[in-house]
Amino acid sequence: MRLVVKAVDRMRCFRKRATIPVLVFLITFLLFFNLYMDDEYVLEAEKRPLGETLLPPGPPGPPEKDVPGLREPANFSGSINVTYRYLAGLPLNRRKFLTIGLSSVKRKKGNYLIETIKSIFDQSSYEELQQMVVVVHLADFDLAWCDHLVQEISRRFAHHILAGRLLVVQAPEEYYPPLDGLKRNFNDPDDRVRFRSKQNVDYAFLLNFCAELSDFYMMLEDDVRCSRNFLTSLKKVISSREGSYWVMLEFSKLGYIGKLYRSGDLPRLARFLLLFYQEMPCDWLLLHFRGLLAQKDVIRFRPSLFQHMGYYSSYNGAENKLQDDDFEEDSADVPDNPPARLHTNIHMFESYDVGRAYSSVAEEYFWGKPPFTGDFLVVIFNKSARISRIRVVTGSDDRQSDVLHRGALEVGRRLTESRQGQQCTSYITLGEFKDGCIEVHNLHHKISFEVQCVRIVVTASQEDWLIVRTVSVWTAQPSAP
Repeated sequence: MRLVVKAVDRMRCFRKRATIPVLVFLITFLLFFNLYMDDEYVLEAEKRPLGETLLPPGPPGPPEKDVPGLREPANFSGSINVTYRYLAGLPLNRRKFLTIGLSSVKRKKGNYLIETIKSIFDQSSYEELQQMVVVVHLADFDLAWCDHLVQEISRRFAHHILAGRLLVVQAPEEYYPPLDGLKRNFNDPDDRVRFRSKQNVDYAFLLNFCAELSDFYMMLEDDVRCSRNFLTSLKKVISSREGSYWVMLEFSKLGYIGKLYRSGDLPRLARFLLLFYQEMPCDWLLLHFRGLLAQKDVIRFRPSLFQHMGYYSSYNGAENKLQDDDFEEDSADVPDNPPARLHTNIHMFESYDVGRAYSSVAEEYFWGKPPFTGDFLVVIFNKSARISRIRVVTGSDDRQSDVLHRGALEVGRRLTESRQGQQCTSYITLGEFKDGCIEVHNLHHKISFEVQCVRIVVTASQEDWLIVRTVSVWTAQPSAP
């Protein structure tokens, strides 16, 4: 009996010892198989010709001739069921920070798409390029023109296509709703109605494609040039708006150029454009969309980061010489403006509150009644910071007398609580205002402490009211270890 028990024990031990290598082998096999499949996918994607049309899984045939995606009005946050043609490039699995969308059609005169793509890449650093993807929607029904342009794009930007930074796609014509016999709102001629209605659908299909590629989406037109390091400037602005509600941020005052959205809003915007595609031009529809999502006012930043460069319009080749006079080629001048609270004892006029002075929004500023000696406006940072530069501008083009005639700029530390709230107890003066302005450079080399407060002090009473247009703060880069 004992011999039988011992034999059974030996067999159990043998099974345990034999099971462990088998499990290790299976796990190793699965890991290598998974890596092999991933590598095969990447290699196969890179082997495909750049101009080859790729059809991802989709419906077996074109939809009925109506507005696609709106037959289920209860699901306005879902994507539209469209099978896109991939003309160049493939999307990566990694989600990026920003998608830049361009929709382009054949023009009767001129073509600026290549120069626009070139400007996007040339004006971005290597680090910025890793955070973005550019999607071009060739929305013209002339397939020969599309093929020719794809070949040119593939030749000029092959590196960016292979790196997954540039995609060229097309929504087939059969997915478009009717474009003829539409309502002639605003007494527009038939060809104008067709052009703007199709443009709304072009943009809708582009937005729909880009919804899952990144956290944010920037709409550009196909005839613009960009300011240097525009992505870094965008990130500064987005960071400064953290915690605030917005639907659309604007970085150009022209057309559908430089409009920024959260990607989560793109499916709704795409369906909105499709639903009202024949009613009005896209830039008018955008205003309604923004308002319906409870952003009442325009939030436009200055300087503008994008400039219109086309000479001929995509509609009938008409001349279009519009220029954005707020555009600056070097956007490095956009301030950091670290998160802060602002206080003042100057009496505010109507709703021109003190927080507007710290905003980069073009139309916002603080407006107060005539200040007296000793009055102040103070910026208290949420965290102390190494400051490299400060610029304060008072007055405006319309009210040039509403400047600070006599005043000083100070920085402080040692933040304490008081009956009036938090305030710094130790200040040093950086300089006096001249012609209503002051600017201090290389501040981090002139003072040894991290700044907690920036204070504007009125040194002489004045009869004129006071506009503080901007308080701009730039932080210093951390010192190398």
